Amino acid sequence: MASEKEVETVIVGNYEEMESEGKPRDAKSRLLSFLWHGGSVYDAWFSCASNQVAQVLLTLPYSFSQLGMLSGTLFQLFYGLLGGWTAYLISTLYVEYRTRKEREKFNFRNHVIQWFEVLDGLLGKHWRNVGLAFNCTFLLFGSVIQLIACASNIYYINDNLDKRTWTYIFGACCATTVFIPSFHNYRIWSFLGLLMTTYTAWYLTVASLLHGQVEGVKHSGPTKLVLYFTGATNILYTFGGHAVTVEIMHAMWKPQKFKAIYLLATLYVMTLTLPSAAAVYWAFGDMLLNHSNAFSLLPRSPFRDMAVILMLIHQFITFGFASTPLYLVWEKAIGIHECRSLCKRALARLPVVIPIWFLAIVFPFFGPINSTVGSLLVSFTVYIIPALAHMFTFKSPAARRNAVEQPPRSVGRWVGAYTMNVFVVVWVLVVGFGFGGWASMVNFIHQIDTFGFFTKCYQCPTPTSINSTAPSPRAH
Repeated sequence: MASEKEVETVIVGNYEEMESEGKPRDAKSRLLSFLWHGGSVYDAWFSCASNQVAQVLLTLPYSFSQLGMLSGTLFQLFYGLLGGWTAYLISTLYVEYRTRKEREKFNFRNHVIQWFEVLDGLLGKHWRNVGLAFNCTFLLFGSVIQLIACASNIYYINDNLDKRTWTYIFGACCATTVFIPSFHNYRIWSFLGLLMTTYTAWYLTVASLLHGQVEGVKHSGPTKLVLYFTGATNILYTFGGHAVTVEIMHAMWKPQKFKAIYLLATLYVMTLTLPSAAAVYWAFGDMLLNHSNAFSLLPRSPFRDMAVILMLIHQFITFGFASTPLYLVWEKAIGIHECRSLCKRALARLPVVIPIWFLAIVFPFFGPINSTVGSLLVSFTVYIIPALAHMFTFKSPAARRNAVEQPPRSVGRWVGAYTMNVFVVVWVLVVGFGFGGWASMVNFIHQIDTFGFFTKCYQCPTPTSINSTAPSPRAH
């Protein structure tokens, strides 16, 4: 009992020392705190929900056309639960690592803990290297996807420039995220980001229902295994947004509350993704197989333009979510992570943006790239590695007995936790990485064969195709 009390004191006492630093003293610091210093449970909830849905909201109808309505709905529910479980595992390992380090009097005041450091502290350098490789590669391509999405979306408002040119422009705009120090400073952005995706999701839902079904609409999915598993891995990617879990937790004043926050964020995200994907698929059916961006099928209107603009701003925010951990890794690699000068850190971060910019121009395949990243990178980064790390960290009876956080009784304590972890590893390895990787790579290679590298305008309609395939409401 005494040891449990000691553990609790170590956790709470050290975690809350940041809270006193953020207390405002005058009107200026109050305003700065309101906009800039976010460490509350509400900030974490907005960050989790805003980061999770992002541009994938626009590709989920495409996934429904590949999976069919029933499978699309079931996969969202299933991977939402799976993602919630592995986010819980990551948060547990973070608390375990931080508590152990703080018992050794390690001070994290000017140091942001990251996932690879958790793996290093709990399991050693080999786990650190594997975690670092997968996490950085996933976040790199996650940033690439946001840049591709920016160019894809703006084209539906202004097609005077091709998508590749828009990628150049938005690459320069997104480079300004180097000035945001950490997730502690995303308060206003994460709040606005969630408002934007909420508007866009309900615009897609209402606009599709008002538009009605196109003439001769067909809902053939699923028709091919390649398409089926491609769609499934895109949903795997949707609920794999917790690659930045550790950074969001570290920005919190009370990281112990993260577990409930992530679950509530996932439930809210489902209220956006399920209705919008189902409504767009109901209205346009198989047409979505050749239109991975849902905006491309809805008629232009002030409401659609507003949704496009809001998603552009949100994708800028999500670019920051994905790239900030990369900036922090780079800072640590070159030895300036604890530098107090924001301008020096921002300047040092700029080289990280260059490969992101380049890859977005090489592979502008909006939609198919989500599935590829989901199967090859998300499957390991946020599902398989956390489950294995949890099992190996607590494999000995002593480690389980002295764990800072015990598994909840509702899942069956340690037996239930290990059972869940084995299921996650086997399922994601076979279905997500195996079948999903095969299907996604086949689809990705098909995009390369069809459009080629550095294509100027991926899936841009030609004048003849606009006239011949323009969607029209079905006569009633």
